[in-house]
Amino acid sequence: MAKSPIEVRNAKLGPKVVKALQNRRFDAWYVEEPQEAVEKVFSLIPQGNVIGWGGSLTVETLGLTRLAREKEYLVLDRDAVPQEDRVETMRKVLTCDTFLGSSNAISEDGQLVNIDGFGNRVAAMIFGPKQVILVAGINKITKTLEDAYTRAKTIAAPLNAQRFPQKKIPCLETGSCSGCTSPDSICTFIITTRLCNPPGRIKVILIGKDLGL
Repeated sequence: MAKSPIEVRNAKLGPKVVKALQNRRFDAWYVEEPQEAVEKVFSLIPQGNVIGWGGSLTVETLGLTRLAREKEYLVLDRDAVPQEDRVETMRKVLTCDTFLGSSNAISEDGQLVNIDGFGNRVAAMIFGPKQVILVAGINKITKTLEDAYTRAKTIAAPLNAQRFPQKKIPCLETGSCSGCTSPDSICTFIITTRLCNPPGRIKVILIGKDLGL
């Protein structure tokens, strides 16, 4: 069956962005299907690794957390511990072997932009875990770094806010970013990762399908 115009475009754009990421010292791969991404993720994680993750709809959608347990890795899951142990578990994740996550946006020149409310997710990307594996749908790609920042702030954040209806933030009601300073804001930290240091520590698997927010 002939590929659709979208599939043809993705197959051209994906490898281009992967090359840009590699030029910035990330390890990076392009795969067409989500299942290929799942297989690639676990090929990168040695048995015996302690695995942690931050909040990521892409990770959840791919079933990576469930599979990590089924494959009998030791996992650190803030959502599986009593509320009083939640923050301490998040701290432990910062020294795990492998951290799983996604990126809110990736510019075509290979830079990552991520927005975070508590800071644990971006903290793990920056320093701590021995390796970081990010899986991202091709919908996360933007033309420029400025576009990536805009996507994280005005698309990803208002969409992610809908996952937390208990929070008191304007975008929950309006669906649009107002640059709020609410105590419940999920936009406390906006981090640009322009290079991977040490080289190869952050691994990006780009998927030729729309995934995540």
